[in-house]
Amino acid sequence: MRNSIVSCSTLFLLLCSFAQMAYGQNLKAVQIYSDNLLLDLIKENKHLSQVVIDQCQLVQDIEARATKAKLPSYQFLWGDMLAFGVCIKKDVPLGLHYMRLSADQGLAESLEQLGRYYHVGKFMQKDIDQAIVFLREASALKNLKAQMRLAEIYNQGMGSPLDYPELYSLLHQAVTDDKKIHKKIAQLLSALADKMPEHVVNAAKKEIY
Repeated sequence: MRNSIVSCSTLFLLLCSFAQMAYGQNLKAVQIYSDNLLLDLIKENKHLSQVVIDQCQLVQDIEARATKAKLPSYQFLWGDMLAFGVCIKKDVPLGLHYMRLSADQGLAESLEQLGRYYHVGKFMQKDIDQAIVFLREASALKNLKAQMRLAEIYNQGMGSPLDYPELYSLLHQAVTDDKKIHKKIAQLLSALADKMPEHVVNAAKKEIY
């Protein structure tokens, strides 16, 4: 357990301030996250803020589970902490290395995030071909964010038309109770359908991946 609060990303300054105010008081021991809990935090994009809310007490435990136990969820968390400098010294290349290790083990969230970084050119040069590679893998693992981003890329005329039916089928089967996301999916499907013959679209609606 570390006894000092180290540098955090500017994205987390408010949370860091909270943690620093708590420092010096009696800290309540924080239990390491279960794999299921961590995956839920990652899916809700709350994993980094939770580490800071927990006053950076779990840094050594997180590092051990990422580097020694090689758990993909913890490799992702450790990589994100390094990339953004949350509770540890910022090291983008090393952070991306651990995200890739996590992606290599098939964690959909890692695949989606790397695909997003390549798509927008964050931390690395923009590379649509690489973005498609990572997003396709994440999409096949039913990651909705990846599916929606990939549909946007395809609807811009990039990628192979041979891959459109599979993505259409995956998005057509997607389930969400968020009205805004539901509407966005409908728009993406409509645009994607315009790029395929009607019989291909009809077949894709019946296909199950």
